[in-house]
Amino acid sequence: MASSDGKTRDLVSTLPGAGWDFSLHRHPYHEVERPLGPHYCVYNRRLMACCFDQRSTEEGYWLLRRKAAVLHTGEYVLQFRGPDAERLLDKLFTKDMTRVRVGRCAYGLACYEDGGLLVDGILLRLEDDCFWYAQADGDFYSWARAHAIGMEVEISDPEVFVSQVQGPNALAILEAASDNGMPEPFGYFGVARVSFDGQEIVISRTGYTNELGWEFYTEPRHDADALWQHLAAAGESHGMEIFGLDAMHIRRIEAGILNAGSDFDRTTTPYEVGLDRFVDEDKGDFIGKAALQDAPRANRLTGLYCDAEPHIGGEIMVAEGIAGRVTAGAISPYLRRGIGIGRMDRSGFSEGDQVRIRCIDGELHEGELATLPLYDKEAEIPRGKRVDIPERAND
Repeated sequence: MASSDGKTRDLVSTLPGAGWDFSLHRHPYHEVERPLGPHYCVYNRRLMACCFDQRSTEEGYWLLRRKAAVLHTGEYVLQFRGPDAERLLDKLFTKDMTRVRVGRCAYGLACYEDGGLLVDGILLRLEDDCFWYAQADGDFYSWARAHAIGMEVEISDPEVFVSQVQGPNALAILEAASDNGMPEPFGYFGVARVSFDGQEIVISRTGYTNELGWEFYTEPRHDADALWQHLAAAGESHGMEIFGLDAMHIRRIEAGILNAGSDFDRTTTPYEVGLDRFVDEDKGDFIGKAALQDAPRANRLTGLYCDAEPHIGGEIMVAEGIAGRVTAGAISPYLRRGIGIGRMDRSGFSEGDQVRIRCIDGELHEGELATLPLYDKEAEIPRGKRVDIPERAND
């Protein structure tokens, strides 16, 4: 039974006293979030703030679109080190990982033997024989260990926590926070090491919002309190504040960024959810390659427009009956309508097709299908090729 019925949901709050939370992990900046009244989801057994009592989701959305927002994520970082690290990763992922240079990232998509999707994330190459994989929710560690038998590679948990700084002012904040100014080069999907008030930290030009942005990786060796105070001071004049996953969720739907476990899962291949560009069938063997060679190529994932908020799991109806299900839904303050992502039961639908969509009020609403992304089709904003700071309606 899913926890959300469209009217309520189950989140975690911080309460006084000891209790049954032994397997959960707090972010190093948990105490920074606490005064805002956070409510958490559990992601990779880590707490990730969805919303705050002191800041609305809409405020968080506009913060992201117009200034800069920070999310302390629940992404889980695995380290792969050793002479066979590259060989193992190339076997695990559908993309050719031998092409990832030191100081660069790649989108890592892993499949089961039958071509169904296991997990996705960002792979960072820190050294020739050392990689970090910041993964979405899922048990990738055991999968990687099982396929590393006979290889000279160590797979470990470096106890690294990921935070995102996203929004039009993000790079200006990075330049202000870095002791030596903006790292060069630091293009899209780049990796760099910078000094924040004397503490060296790994950063990557990545994010989950399709806004201009970067991520930083807090390690056990860092003085996290000092690190945060330094970054907060650098970001203050640029309007940087903490926001929650709910606000990011709106932006990622607009951008057509998929969520592992809902928009795709073990029952879908990369082709069925529009991720074919991340499959290199001409590279050497990788898990799922044989199955994918014979798999249908048609994309069954679509964007949704509606006059209400689509309900996750709700039906997408056409004249003859149920044609698909909603996998993500929200109200976009910028587009001023309900938006969503849907997985159709078959291919062949087109942009503009009229449908009825089950929404969080329990009713079917008129809607239409749309091509993803819904906004910034060429992803020019995160690449720094386009500056688009929308006006807020009540400003």
